[in-house]
Order: sequence, then C-alpha cells, then structure tokens
Amino acid sequence: MQISHRLLLSGGAAIGAAGAAVAPAGAETLNLSITIPRLSVAEYHRPYVAIWIEREGAAARTLSVWYDVDKRGGEGTKWLNEVRQWWRASGRGMKFPADGVSGATRAPGVQKIAFVTGKGPVGTLTPGNYTLVVEAAREVGGREVVRLPFAWPPKPGATVQAKGSTELGALSLSFAK
Repeated sequence: MQISHRLLLSGGAAIGAAGAAVAPAGAETLNLSITIPRLSVAEYHRPYVAIWIEREGAAARTLSVWYDVDKRGGEGTKWLNEVRQWWRASGRGMKFPADGVSGATRAPGVQKIAFVTGKGPVGTLTPGNYTLVVEAAREVGGREVVRLPFAWPPKPGATVQAKGSTELGALSLSFAK
C-alpha cells in the first residue's frame, strides 16, 4: 500500500508509516497548511474538504478529500457532491474510499498535510502554471473555495498564501526538497 500523506513534524520533516524520512531522491514536497476556523454557531459540523490541483488543458488531480468516513454503509459519501466545484472537476468520477486520498473530517485549528511529487495522487508535475484548490462545505453552514496559484518548478523556499473568509481561514503552500 502506498501512503501519500505524511505527518509533518515541527521542524517540517515528513515521516511515513515506518517513522523514517520518506521522499524519493530529487522529489519536491508540497507542504499545505489549512486553518479550519472555530465558528460560534448553534449547530456546528466539521466541514467536508477537497484539495486538488488544476492546470489549464489537463484533468484536475484530487489530492485529498476529508469527509465522514465512519458513517455506516458509506453514508458519508452521500454528501460529497456538496463540495460542488471539486465534485464537478473530478469527484463524481471517483470511487470512495479512495486509497491515499480519503480521510476523516478535521477539527477546527491548523491542519498540515504534505504531498511528495512523483508519488501518490500528486504524481509528476511538468513545468507550467498550476492552482492548488481547497474547497470546504459544511452541513448547516456555508461553502468556500480558496485558490493558491503557483509555478512549477517552484523557486527555492517559495510560499503561496491566501485566506478564506468563512469556512476556511489562512492557507499556506510551501515547497521543500
């Protein structure tokens, strides 16, 4: 089984299931930080979140989808179409749970996820302009999409930042070898 998601340590190193540093030689790591805001509402539900990469003239690549994976009989997938832009871009053609892509919804706070080029859902990126897209939709709540444009290959130490206004907070995409 290939694991594409990595746990980020405080120093920024990525570790895999065995606990050792994992990355193919010469690979770039896309480090994504997503803030899910704590909302003061009567009925709070964790958002469904989809993360994908777009490039003009190419099919969207789904990197991660956070949804209620624990619902009996796959009932959590019933609401994935509410993450509308992602659903139209690539979600409707997927089968869930998707190995290396599906994950549980996340609690409010800063969530960190890393993707290694050449492995898992990110695959190989050819030179050009891309957009990493994060969309969140929440039951009895709103929907929001934030776009982080970047050029590939990135300049050393490059970081792209954006901020949502309701369902998403600060987002940061950085690149490391």
